[in-house]
Amino acid sequence: MFNTRASGVLMHLTSIPSRYGVGVMGDETKRFIDKIKGMGFSYWQVLPLNPPDFHGSPYTSDAAFAISHMFVSPDELVKDGLVSAEDIERSVYYGSPYTADYEFAYSARLELLRKAYSNAGEAIKAKSEKFADENEWCKSYSLFMAAKEKFDNKPWYEWGEDFARYENCLKNADKLKDEADFYAFVQYIAFSQWKEIKLYANDRGVKILGDMPIYVSMDSADVWSNRRLFEIDENNFSKKRVAGVPPDYFSENGQLWGNPLYNWNEMEKDGFKWWIDRLKASFKLFDTVRIDHFRAFASYWAVPADAETAKTGEWVDGPGMKLFDKIKQEIGEPPIIAEDLGTFGEDVIKLLDDTNFPGMRVIQFGFDPNCDSTHLPHNYPKNSIAYVGTHDNTTLLAWLWEATPEKRKFALDYCNFKGDNWGDGGYYSSSCRAIIETVWRSPSLIAIISFQDLCGFGSDARMNVPGRAFGNWQFRTTEETIGMVDGDYYRYINYLFKR
Repeated sequence: MFNTRASGVLMHLTSIPSRYGVGVMGDETKRFIDKIKGMGFSYWQVLPLNPPDFHGSPYTSDAAFAISHMFVSPDELVKDGLVSAEDIERSVYYGSPYTADYEFAYSARLELLRKAYSNAGEAIKAKSEKFADENEWCKSYSLFMAAKEKFDNKPWYEWGEDFARYENCLKNADKLKDEADFYAFVQYIAFSQWKEIKLYANDRGVKILGDMPIYVSMDSADVWSNRRLFEIDENNFSKKRVAGVPPDYFSENGQLWGNPLYNWNEMEKDGFKWWIDRLKASFKLFDTVRIDHFRAFASYWAVPADAETAKTGEWVDGPGMKLFDKIKQEIGEPPIIAEDLGTFGEDVIKLLDDTNFPGMRVIQFGFDPNCDSTHLPHNYPKNSIAYVGTHDNTTLLAWLWEATPEKRKFALDYCNFKGDNWGDGGYYSSSCRAIIETVWRSPSLIAIISFQDLCGFGSDARMNVPGRAFGNWQFRTTEETIGMVDGDYYRYINYLFKR
């Protein structure tokens, strides 16, 4: 799947500089691609592009197939003649350039897109209709969003029988047609802009590594239009059991995600069509896809729907190779990366071996002086993706400050750091660079570093704290900061370690 050593940068699209509250699919993103290419990187990893939840989490979305309308570039709409330069002024964000403002971006971009839709000619509207016809998910998603508008954004299970049941809503679709056509137009525009970004990256030798949350939200177009595929009570539309993970590195109570679980027996009846369609759609957007919480395909933590924490749960067998055999029949050898972190087991190891998908290694998890961790680089298999840290980790510099003296000493000794100035921060932190270079030396075919660690930032730049509901996904940066990254250093280590 991956046959040459390479490296990449993890930077979510929301974090890329723009005038619009979050990063957008325009020239700003192209300049970021140029920057990392100039440093010798050949992968750009993004978090899910799906519409995020109220708190900004891209892992809790109302649509597994859609792209968030917040990412649409107002400047590109001007170039396409859909809005004027004056129209986009209301989309300009005057708050901090270092913090994502999802509420502002959501409303401002939606208002602008309604203006663009009203200005769109018949030719563009015909293209959006064709897009919806060619993408089955877009029709149900557009109808879902139109019904959301009709019912003041209430969850679908509060819409009443005529609309809460998808099959009934289809009979009433004419009542929602105008609004549904608008949302199909929005997806057509979003996918068109992203296609241009992907082509721009690929033309410059940068591949895009996407991210797929394993679960979907209860209040989503996917559950609404495919109820039989989930553990949903057909009488009152309630969840039977929900997703989560048991107590682990990140949380002593585990993490209670609350997503409805899949009804794998039902999914198997039609050859796992929903999953195959989802992967096919993802491979149109990305060159490679990382599936979050991959271990749930081997076995997953099922928690009673009324539980207060994830401690009350049990392991249940997942679909295993039955799913991936079918996927390989339909798609061939898919370029999938398995997020195999967290609670582990022999069933997960076997599934990884059987699929031959590369797993993940995170050096921060390895610095335990009392064990020979699989996350220490000397134990990395070639068929793996090595991370300095993921979006769920604190930054490398923050880890050094927060670690126990024993763990910190072990980490610095392991990475051959000399001297007592490990606490020096900034772009030239020698202690952080010693750890980065240790990851770069590893046998793993791909090594990934977050933009925050690229810059040597502290804990205030952390993207997410697992188990915490508020205050995540906020990190943004500026063009000035990107310009200050020491490109010569990263170009050198990419050359030195043949990445």
